[in-house]
Amino acid sequence: MFAQLPAALRDLQLPLRLKLWDGKQLDLGPSPRVTLVVKDPSLVTQLVHPSLDALGAAYVEGRVDLEGPIEDVIEVGDALSTALLGDEPAAVEQYAAHDKHSDAEAISYHYDLSNEFYRLWLDRDMVYSCAYFETGQEGLDQAQQAKLRHLCRKLRLQPGDRLLDVGCGWGGLARFAAREFDVEVYGITLSQAQLELGLQRVAEEGLERRVTLELLDYRDLPQDGRFDKVVSVGMFEHVGHANLPLYCQRLFGAVRPGGLVMNHGITSRFTDGRPVGRGAGEFIDRYVFPQGELPHLVTISKAISEAGLEIVDVESLRLHYARTLHLWSQGLERQLQQAAQWVPEKSLRIWRLYLAGCAYGFQHGWMNLHQILAVKPRDDGSHDLPWTRADLYA
Repeated sequence: MFAQLPAALRDLQLPLRLKLWDGKQLDLGPSPRVTLVVKDPSLVTQLVHPSLDALGAAYVEGRVDLEGPIEDVIEVGDALSTALLGDEPAAVEQYAAHDKHSDAEAISYHYDLSNEFYRLWLDRDMVYSCAYFETGQEGLDQAQQAKLRHLCRKLRLQPGDRLLDVGCGWGGLARFAAREFDVEVYGITLSQAQLELGLQRVAEEGLERRVTLELLDYRDLPQDGRFDKVVSVGMFEHVGHANLPLYCQRLFGAVRPGGLVMNHGITSRFTDGRPVGRGAGEFIDRYVFPQGELPHLVTISKAISEAGLEIVDVESLRLHYARTLHLWSQGLERQLQQAAQWVPEKSLRIWRLYLAGCAYGFQHGWMNLHQILAVKPRDDGSHDLPWTRADLYA
């Protein structure tokens, strides 16, 4: 059987061992750190074109098993794919139509998986977005609290402000802003599981009078400028390229003149928004984020600007997210036995690859993450932002 392997595969010098269903083994290099256990004989011939989507799908569907630290699995898998495929670019994506029903289904698929599962590897506030490392040495809890504070400071929250949180998750930011900055928060989500736990935590902290969380689509946001500030974390990735203008128009309509709007989200490496190459983007779309679409910084900035908002600050947090994902992946790997009690084996396989793979991808610049602060200028062009950023770091 090994004689049938393509020469390019047999000649690789990778720390990878192939183990077949009949017990035969082949080392593709010295000191293997990863073992690919092939359970499906038909997979051997497919290794001539080992896209990241095909390799990931084979593991998720149980056609192969992987032995070795998950970080090594991702690194060796990428090296294998690169060696045989080169830097194969993804095709320009044919973007899916997004409506309320399909968006709600996609959000439910990802976020309603299991609150207990997420609790195993997120921080204590269950903040499911990029943390902020002021030194790089912080633990996850400390870095997520720093991220929440960083967002609130960028928004220049003042006691009594009315804050809209679009895509509020389990309410970690909403509770933090109400508790630490004495503001009133209205948060919306499409995830029933997130809403239920979010409301429970609001009640446990006695914040019911200052934090309101509801199921609501962004397309149904009030357009009377009732909010002083708007924050949207990890949201525009779900909106879809076609709907970005509408999304930004809804944020514009929700905030008062002079108010601030913060968008924090993952952005594409490519200006045309194509997914990560060699099948990584296809894997995420198929198994992790159905209908997710990453805009380039230029694309989301264009939509923000054309909606009438003025961009006043942009910050890249790519390496912060690489670190966050690494800590999430480590946390899940430590809790695999418990995680298996909360989600099916297939889901657990997806998440092991997803977290470790995204940590690797952000570290290597496959995608980015940006915080984009904008203001809704008054009719005379004025706003109340300070002249410098010094207040953010005081």
